[in-house]
Amino acid sequence: MKPAIVEVTQRIRERSASLRSAYLARVQAAIDRPRGADRMGCANVAHAFAALPASDKFKVVAERAPNIGVVTAYNDMLSAHQPYEGFPAVIRDEARRRGATVQVAGGVPAMCDGVTQGLPGMELSLFSRDTIAMGTAIALTHDVFDAALLLGVCDKIVPGLLIGALHFGHLPCVFVPAGPMSTGLSNNEKAKVREQFAQGLVGRDKLLEAESAAYHGPGTCTFYGTANSNQMLLEAMGLHVPGAAFVHPHAGLREALTREAVRTVLAIAKGGPRFLPIGQLVDERVIVNAMVALLATGGSTNHLIHWVAVARAAGILIDWTDFSDLSHATPLLARVYPNGSADVNQFQAAGGPGFVIRELIDGGFMHADVATVAEGGLREYGRVPAQDEAGALRWSALPVDSGDSTIVRTAAQPFSAEGGLKLLTGNLGRAVIKLSAVPEDRHVIEAPARVFASQEELQAAFKAGELDRDVVAVVRFQGPRANGMPELHKLTPPLAVLQGKGFKVALVTDGRMSGASGKVPAAIHVSPEALAGGPLARVRDGDLIRVDAVAGTLAARVDPAEWAAREPAQLTDAAAETNAHGLGRELFGGMRRNVLSAEEGACTGCDVDHPVAPAALPSRGRRQWTGEAGSAAAARCAETRGTPMTTTTLELAAHGPVIPVIVIQRLEDAVPLANALVEGGVKVLEVTLRTPVALRAMEAIARAVPQAIVGAGTIRSVADAQAARDAGCRFGVSPGYTSEIGHYCRNVSLPLLPGVATASEVMQAQADGLNFLKFFPATAAGGIPLLKALHGPFPDVVFCPTGGITPETAPQFLALPNVKVCGGSWLTPADALDAKDWGRITTLARQTHAMRGA
Repeated sequence: MKPAIVEVTQRIRERSASLRSAYLARVQAAIDRPRGADRMGCANVAHAFAALPASDKFKVVAERAPNIGVVTAYNDMLSAHQPYEGFPAVIRDEARRRGATVQVAGGVPAMCDGVTQGLPGMELSLFSRDTIAMGTAIALTHDVFDAALLLGVCDKIVPGLLIGALHFGHLPCVFVPAGPMSTGLSNNEKAKVREQFAQGLVGRDKLLEAESAAYHGPGTCTFYGTANSNQMLLEAMGLHVPGAAFVHPHAGLREALTREAVRTVLAIAKGGPRFLPIGQLVDERVIVNAMVALLATGGSTNHLIHWVAVARAAGILIDWTDFSDLSHATPLLARVYPNGSADVNQFQAAGGPGFVIRELIDGGFMHADVATVAEGGLREYGRVPAQDEAGALRWSALPVDSGDSTIVRTAAQPFSAEGGLKLLTGNLGRAVIKLSAVPEDRHVIEAPARVFASQEELQAAFKAGELDRDVVAVVRFQGPRANGMPELHKLTPPLAVLQGKGFKVALVTDGRMSGASGKVPAAIHVSPEALAGGPLARVRDGDLIRVDAVAGTLAARVDPAEWAAREPAQLTDAAAETNAHGLGRELFGGMRRNVLSAEEGACTGCDVDHPVAPAALPSRGRRQWTGEAGSAAAARCAETRGTPMTTTTLELAAHGPVIPVIVIQRLEDAVPLANALVEGGVKVLEVTLRTPVALRAMEAIARAVPQAIVGAGTIRSVADAQAARDAGCRFGVSPGYTSEIGHYCRNVSLPLLPGVATASEVMQAQADGLNFLKFFPATAAGGIPLLKALHGPFPDVVFCPTGGITPETAPQFLALPNVKVCGGSWLTPADALDAKDWGRITTLARQTHAMRGA
């Protein structure tokens, strides 16, 4: 395995340890129950099986035959889902041949983003994911099933089904795809006509003709967008029958693979030869495999939202930093439209998912030691299925070489050494950009901003000829809380036209783009969103914006003092009213109010297996907990913390002149070390997250030493903050500062002490309402002279200098008018920790605590 892949996996494992453990305990408790028909009351059982044929009733009740629940996303609106109409009959027939029974447990909604693109209905699209998850739960909560088959393909449907299934982690589950439509008008030709229409060169009749030739029959759209990325990721997670993703709906092989899904789920059902519930199958290695597969194929940016939510449903915390680090380590092995000219049928013919998975395993980029629904493990997904003359399924090895090296390549000769997605950070927040389809000469764009509050405003400006210049189009108030974070794919043709004219063009938005978006550089999912007070709300027309995918930065080049002084723009009352009403949007108001940020998976509170505070609104003050897990967590906090939650980090300064910065290498040292410090009068403890045992150490201290106020140091991401909060920490410390971390910590009432080293960083933090800051690294950044200089322009800011400070220099820092407390590691010297000399540490704590009196 590549060290970088191992490192990210281990980081996720450590961050998620307590949540994952609690999740698995719930899964095991559900597994240990008697089967449904045996533990339910007679009336419940009668209702459950009333509509079954008499022979099936006898099987499931008397013979205790396996009963498979089917959750289907069938409808006629989605070409990809229309083939599912006949699947239940095939599944039922195969199950009866195997002595099992089948019930369609329920249907879930499935909307077509192609139908709603650019229309008000698109504002329900993202939230439909959690609605589907809830629908899956309603279907499976009848609780009479021994296993489940999940029928879904498209954008939000697969993530929703998977989130729902993971809440029934005790059930073995297999996903059953339906396959892509046959190739029609090429994606490049379709895009060309769209651009011609945007310029007025062709009429509506020609555009409709082209669109109808591209989307012409049953099956998934043939570009490599979110729907087909779903199928790639399910293969990489081992949740399909191997090789099932991209076989046409009407091919004979499709029915054979669907029947194999029935046989597979029966094999992994309880009482089968290899019981494998989905909650145990999907672990951090499987999540990383999915992330790597996405990056290696230049898949949909939507999955930087969806798979965060999927992981959370299994008690696993991931964030965009994890994606970014994996992208740096993962080669790009596929070019499928919009990242190339081929469609998914050509991708499949050239080797498809199987070729990519084999290359990633052999190259050390994927964990091959994971469990899969296929008996042979993940390597089975590097083979290709076919039927022999008798119609039986057979899998064979793929050729060593690609079937078409312009479409898919080996790990030894990739299209690029890095994956197709990149994280951008800067004073505009955190965003992601899909680079796999963007020409290299467009990886850095710097141009004046033109600000829009809707995609309609941008389209009107384009038609009026107002954008015929170098421009960064900033489209804000498109985030989850503003209007449900619609896809803005309709903006691709006009921006592509401008780029084709030779202008430097980029898009910056807190909204989403379709997985089909391509050659125009787009910094999307900007977090925090404008409605939540994110920096996009400060951008003005004419500001110089730099989108730098090479350096990984996203910044407004505005004087820091002016930037800090700007009042954020507000969503107009008229726009807020429009976003809230019409076409069912009223019904989703609760989701808009409670949704978390894009980097947190845009979870609405219905799909989280651990406590989550809803996004803060002005009327909300204190932390809120949701669900049964939330009640338990709130009780745990009340039990273990012993004292009220710290409401501001400035309160920390009242407990003593020094906050020790602690590195705990051994878990058994945590409680005696905390007791030793508290005995010496030092109650506020910053435990750095840099060690594997850090989170468990913090949780142990929070439980066993209620007098201590334990905080987490080295918080670098939202996921770190989540993990620290759930470990019982009462404050967090970040080595640097981003508005995303600041807003998240505020929303969950976790006081943050952000690290700053420059005047501009002070202004950014102050602009977000933070006035108690960690000056780090204090000595290297300028020490006492710089702190004195900062006092003039920032008279209301209080600092906690940390880094390079000694017992001798600490009093000099504490004498400054803008310093209330120092950070220091001298209270916990390594030799004292190695010797477990708790008495010496208590003495050092007493000496340090006395500095305030001196």
